[in-house]
Amino acid sequence: MTTETEEGQAPDPEAVKRHRALFRAVKRRKNPPLRRTDITVTDDAAVKRAVKAASLGNAMEWFDFGIYSYLAVTIGHVFFPSGNDTIQLISSFATFAVSFLVRPLGGMVFGPMGDKIGRKKVLAMTMIMMAIGTFAIGLIPSYATIGFWAPVLLILFRLVQGFSTGGEYGGASTFIAEYAPDKKRGFFGSFLEFGTLAGYVGAAGLVTILTSALGSDGMESWGWRIPFLVAGPIGLVGLYLRLKLDETPAFQKLEDASSHKASDAASSVETTAKGDLAKIFRDYWPTLVLCICLVGAYNITDYMLLSYMPTYLSDEMGYSETHGLLILIATMIVLMCIINQVGKLSDRFGRKPLLMTGMLGFFVLSIPSFLLVQNGALWAVSLGMLLLGLSLVCLLGTMSAALPALFPTNVRYGSLSVGYNLSASIFGGTTPLVITALIGLTGSDMMPAYYSMAAALIGVIAVACMKETAQQPLAGSPPSVETEEEAVEIVESQTPDPKF
Repeated sequence: MTTETEEGQAPDPEAVKRHRALFRAVKRRKNPPLRRTDITVTDDAAVKRAVKAASLGNAMEWFDFGIYSYLAVTIGHVFFPSGNDTIQLISSFATFAVSFLVRPLGGMVFGPMGDKIGRKKVLAMTMIMMAIGTFAIGLIPSYATIGFWAPVLLILFRLVQGFSTGGEYGGASTFIAEYAPDKKRGFFGSFLEFGTLAGYVGAAGLVTILTSALGSDGMESWGWRIPFLVAGPIGLVGLYLRLKLDETPAFQKLEDASSHKASDAASSVETTAKGDLAKIFRDYWPTLVLCICLVGAYNITDYMLLSYMPTYLSDEMGYSETHGLLILIATMIVLMCIINQVGKLSDRFGRKPLLMTGMLGFFVLSIPSFLLVQNGALWAVSLGMLLLGLSLVCLLGTMSAALPALFPTNVRYGSLSVGYNLSASIFGGTTPLVITALIGLTGSDMMPAYYSMAAALIGVIAVACMKETAQQPLAGSPPSVETEEEAVEIVESQTPDPKF
């Protein structure tokens, strides 16, 4: 008799007829039923605390990065030798990009560490490092005061920021995904990017208020320091919230499996070889490539709109710095109002339809949007920014639920941190620098549109290649539900109907 388990092929139908009980036992052994104790019933209050702590930390990260983006022109004047304004701006954006060079290293250190010692501890570490790096930038003397050492210290603390950020997004998105029930992962995950937008809005708002109150001379003299110094107390609040949290249910079940406490069914989807960086590259490289392509397309469009556009409006369109920031703030507030609804839509209709809508939106609407921006009228600029923003929010509201679901629990933090930060390093952080350089080389103000379209085309292909994961358990974890009744239904659905 030939069985499926011996040769990897379908068993002989005649053999199945003769030995039904044996084949049922073999099938049951390969796919053991879940016990009620294997299924996670989420605590709504705990989920909300986790989402709040992860989102606040993410908001702080992007508050810090947003400050630098929106003060790029000022920082260029403060930290680099006077002369050509374009050279100063490129130097400032190059320093912005420097922090992204070490993000993959941070991901390779913090990611596997998060799979070994837990998500909570590593997220607390990244929060501390980011707060220190940002606060320290606010204390650096200017180029006029200490000369060469000013940009050196700026680069040093940008590297600290970048290294810490390498463990932030992968950990925060993993944290929320592992806490959330399967049917609401998109909704809860969207709060992470709500935090991103809140961080950018906070940074842009603070810079706008300070610029209006102090003027360009006051900002260059001392006002630019205030946003960086504010990050210290915010970091302490975020650290306090994160330290109060418990470890994620998925990681706790993984710990139980490693201690031989889980059932056969739970163990069949949970493995104990955690935190192996070589394993990630060896066994998960196809998914890693997919992750890099998705994140690359998403990051280019994200940084183009949320980081680079104020500089584009001031340098290329002649808007005042305050005017450009106010338009961007208005756009981001609109996105914040709808991003959670996008998360809900991704739970209902799937991640792929929402991601594809966002990618196609950038591919089709980038040229019309930038033509509107170049019109110069307030209504035209606002409409062009809004069209780009609506395309971006389809990605923002969905990506934080889609990316963690690509990888199993035992390597999720590490794989996502490595993939996300490799892509962010190559494509995301270099976006303002590349666009500024391309405009300088070609003389074409439409380069941001062409760059976004190229990124979106890659994104369309990547989305087409990914699997749908909405309303399904995370790979490597048993189901996660909201109520006891749902858990009982899952257990009962595995029990065959009695035959009389």
